[in-house]
Amino acid sequence: MPPERQGPFSASFLWEPLGKWDQFIPEELNSEQKELAKLARDFIKNEVEPNHELIEIKKDPEIIPKLLKKVGELGLLMAEVPEEFGGLGLNKKTATVIAEYTTGWSSFIVPVMCHTGIGTLPILYYGTPEQKKKYLPKLATGEMLGAYALTEAGSGSDALAAKTKAVLSPDKKFYILNGEKQFITNGGFADLFTVFAKVDGEHFTAFIVEKNTPGLTHGKEEKKTGLDGSSTVSLILQDCKVPAQNVLGEVGKGHRIAFNVLNVGRWKLGAACMGSSKRILEYASKYTKERKQFNKSLSDFQAIREFLANDAIRTYLSESVVYSYAGALDDACGQLDPKDPDRYAQVVKKVKGLNVEASIAKVFCSEALFQVSDDGVQMYGGYGFIRDYPADQFYRDNRINRIFEGTNEINRLLIPDTLLRRAMKGSIDLMTPIQNVVAGLKTGYPKTDASQPLAPWIDQLEAFKRLGLYFTGVVVQKFMEKLRDRQILAMLIADFVIEIYAVQCGLQRALKIRKLKGEAEASFAEAMTIVYMSEKIPQMIDRTRQALFNVAEGNEKEFESYEKAIPKILQPKFAPTEALKEKIATRVLEKEGFVY
Repeated sequence: MPPERQGPFSASFLWEPLGKWDQFIPEELNSEQKELAKLARDFIKNEVEPNHELIEIKKDPEIIPKLLKKVGELGLLMAEVPEEFGGLGLNKKTATVIAEYTTGWSSFIVPVMCHTGIGTLPILYYGTPEQKKKYLPKLATGEMLGAYALTEAGSGSDALAAKTKAVLSPDKKFYILNGEKQFITNGGFADLFTVFAKVDGEHFTAFIVEKNTPGLTHGKEEKKTGLDGSSTVSLILQDCKVPAQNVLGEVGKGHRIAFNVLNVGRWKLGAACMGSSKRILEYASKYTKERKQFNKSLSDFQAIREFLANDAIRTYLSESVVYSYAGALDDACGQLDPKDPDRYAQVVKKVKGLNVEASIAKVFCSEALFQVSDDGVQMYGGYGFIRDYPADQFYRDNRINRIFEGTNEINRLLIPDTLLRRAMKGSIDLMTPIQNVVAGLKTGYPKTDASQPLAPWIDQLEAFKRLGLYFTGVVVQKFMEKLRDRQILAMLIADFVIEIYAVQCGLQRALKIRKLKGEAEASFAEAMTIVYMSEKIPQMIDRTRQALFNVAEGNEKEFESYEKAIPKILQPKFAPTEALKEKIATRVLEKEGFVY
């Protein structure tokens, strides 16, 4: 068995060999988790989707709060709340299951995710014992519904530029808040808000603010491209009197709450995106079987079958990524003493240690879903552009995911920045693996034992990692601190990290399925991973060549010195993708969706 994980990944998957650490895969979900999945899916089918017109078209302001309270009665809002505060105290793998199966032809997933994530977790992670005792039991049941107020008109990605101000009253009993927050999900009906403001205009701080607090009001519902059923309003604070004991965390340390809670939110958004990809495949596979053109079902056309296969591959990798993250965080937090009074401070450190993987989950899954959504519209044809059909709503609703929880561009820039900062602090050794890649240009690189399953593809993954490390080393050596101004190069480093993690999760999952269930059962996972690698890695090689030319800034000799290393590091391996995609599409059509 692989050794037990000792702490967070810290992106060590970039240089550690495949299989060094165990990886949780969804095939290992237990019966209780599967029951919760069924409970969530049944609720969406039986309670939410029948109210589609009220939610999405008539936009009845009462329906979402009513449904949230119903889902709270089922226990689906309390998974991550500890038992001592009225919750179930379940792990992140279970929270992933709930997030995945609360998706459907509805925007209901957004208020659920907001409430259970950024609406609840700030208090769980940073609240005082009194604050937790007062609020968590009510949030767990849905008696109180939560929201998160960070964004302002002038401070989106730059959260610390917020202008909302907090001043301590002369008697020191209240903080007086003034300002306006924008794009607040659940804002129209929430009972409890985590609001960020600057004490004395300087010290960025979080506050717990109840709905009935004097001076707190909200604006009109925004008219959005999608998510018509969700509430999105501005939050207006005019001499809003917040009790001093409702400061969340420490004065001046609100940035820690904002960023660490967003890290968890990014993974949960990834899980919801993955669930939505599954739902689209369910609708699209059935539709293409039923819809006739030229006396044939759409599903009989190879071009349509390729859509289905590609979307299944994206969904498989998305699923592998989010469950890998959930398992890693559970492993890391499982080492903590549950009775330690500082346990949640330690949990936050574990979350922060996995912030690269959280950004990967958010970026990869949101972009996978956007492509799946686009393919869904294409498979529906003209009907995909009509609001009576699900493809239209999935397409509109899912556009926001690349902006939510930090834009994908911000997340991409965070990845190399995090790696380099950790390397400079000595918390990770990034330079030794880079030096090993350079040294291997003369000595060659190790090969996997050919008798191992998928040995050539394991070697392809390891070579892919080496190319990513090589490119990172060239760019860092050339630009050092100036790399922050070369965002296109920094984002290619991020894309290497993202794609390597996705491929590693998919390949390791396939190998684990083979061990658990046999070669036949693993064949589809293997096919999906191999197709993705066969198509993605050559694209990354081409992007690397162009980027290295840009690094050389017109110096042909310098470019040649960089470029000649590429074929020594990585030779792309190809596979019979046409035949493999046919196999994948056939399974999707037989199962009428992504059912692995």
